Amino acid sequence: MKILVTGGLGFIGSHTVVELQNDGFDVVIIDDCSNSSEDVLKGITDITGKKPLFEKIDLKEKEKVEDFFKRHEDIGGVIHFAASKAVGESVEKPLLYYENNIGTLVYLLKELSKKNNSNFIFSSSCTVYGQADQMPITEDAPVKAAESPYGNTKQIGEEIISETCKVTPELNAIALRYFNPMGAHPSAKIGELPMGVPQNLVPFITQTGVGIRKELSVFGDDYPTEDGTCVRDYIYVVDLAKAHVQALKRLLNKKNEKNYEVFNLGTGKGSSVLEVIHSFERVSGEKLNYKIVGRRPGDITEAYADTKKANEVLGWKAQYSLDQAMKSAWDWEQKIRS
Repeated sequence: MKILVTGGLGFIGSHTVVELQNDGFDVVIIDDCSNSSEDVLKGITDITGKKPLFEKIDLKEKEKVEDFFKRHEDIGGVIHFAASKAVGESVEKPLLYYENNIGTLVYLLKELSKKNNSNFIFSSSCTVYGQADQMPITEDAPVKAAESPYGNTKQIGEEIISETCKVTPELNAIALRYFNPMGAHPSAKIGELPMGVPQNLVPFITQTGVGIRKELSVFGDDYPTEDGTCVRDYIYVVDLAKAHVQALKRLLNKKNEKNYEVFNLGTGKGSSVLEVIHSFERVSGEKLNYKIVGRRPGDITEAYADTKKANEVLGWKAQYSLDQAMKSAWDWEQKIRS
């Protein structure tokens, strides 16, 4: 079966392509390479022994999206990653984010709505919950006002899919709300490739460890947590990729209870910023240069997933520990700098 992966050369997308191919699916990647590189294709091919089809398309160009689906009528499912994802940039350039994250989703759903049967997996985020009132966060937690245009695009995206599913019984969709993806493939052939200054903690740590960054700033040590630093749920990217394959199979095998479902994807355990730093120091044997600075606006105190629904209903569970995931991130960083 042929599966379309949009943004398939990106961090999570490329790892998902690997897992799909390892599971026997034929994969077509769409990516505009605005935040990724065609070089990733070689890494995917080296790991799986099979080169996926690749089309360089900007999904904001509606006619090209329509043309793609005319040429590929046999697409059995779509996993949609393609989106801009830097929270800070979204505050500075909100219209860019609304155009890129919302317009492209609408164009894809329009094409899928024309099919007799279509299956759609949406890359969402735990940012839809904001600062949740209770930990761990369940799928029933209220969706709160977004802290950024990026977060808002995920909320709006979920609403668009939900409302489309209500009037399109042929469309089956699952939104996967990620917590904090990290790490790299154990082969160190693909991994996270942030453009410019990393927005996420782990690549900033590994870049500091390898000497690209002078030091890591820890934003605040006066939060009401065990060590005063913010707590997040860090999930290994290969575990996360496997969850997408599992969600896709749920739709293909018609195991879904409704034609729109939502799942949290995390480990179910929170780790503080200092715990993540200490994990890096353990697996690398290096002392990390970091300093405590003032709090950063918009940071929430803690967020970690209740994984019961993903474990029991989706039949998926995160397997890798923080140290194992961190070791893969460090191996990848060292490889790309060698």
